[in-house]
Amino acid sequence: MKQKVIELIEKHRIIAILRGIHKEDLLPLSEALYQGGIRLLEVTYSNHSLQSDEDTADLIKLLSENMKNKMEIGAGTVLTEKQVRFTHDAGGSFIISPNTDGTVIKETLRLGMVSIPGALTPTEVVAAHNYGADLVKLFPVTSLGTEYIKAIRSPLANIKLLAVGGVDLNNINEYLRAGACGVGIGACIADKGMIRQKNWEGIAKLARAFTERVENE
Repeated sequence: MKQKVIELIEKHRIIAILRGIHKEDLLPLSEALYQGGIRLLEVTYSNHSLQSDEDTADLIKLLSENMKNKMEIGAGTVLTEKQVRFTHDAGGSFIISPNTDGTVIKETLRLGMVSIPGALTPTEVVAAHNYGADLVKLFPVTSLGTEYIKAIRSPLANIKLLAVGGVDLNNINEYLRAGACGVGIGACIADKGMIRQKNWEGIAKLARAFTERVENE
């Protein structure tokens, strides 16, 4: 199961990040993204008391049950072991964090899920890898750009990197060519304006624009 998720990330190369999505929009949004070729969804935890961990886990469970055999569902902004366990119990298959925390990584691996902690410097990337991370989320890549990924990849080619933060339709191919095995994309693909308008067809077309860029890479 775990290897299947890793292979799915390396094949489809896009994880759509869903942050602050209302429950009633979650299923039509995920279906639209699926129609556009997206096969991996990340539902983020809120660490600003806007939404409880239990509520986020309920959203993950809703997606896991309704998109079963169509998409892999995971959690993002995971900072605690408790959030890891909530995600596992809700049917999630991967854990993504903005930071590297050994306890979170170890709990993720113990429960058989894919571990994708966040790191930025070479020291952090190697530390995440040594803790057992399956991939490392290079975050934020916005200001460092593709040249930084190339520089990191040169001595650390054995570590799979996911580029997150500032990836859009115009630069996605550049990040992939620089050596990222995949990317995480938030509002650029789960467009808040389209979601408010219930423009699911527009979301599907936007998602398809991203996936076609990857397919033509």
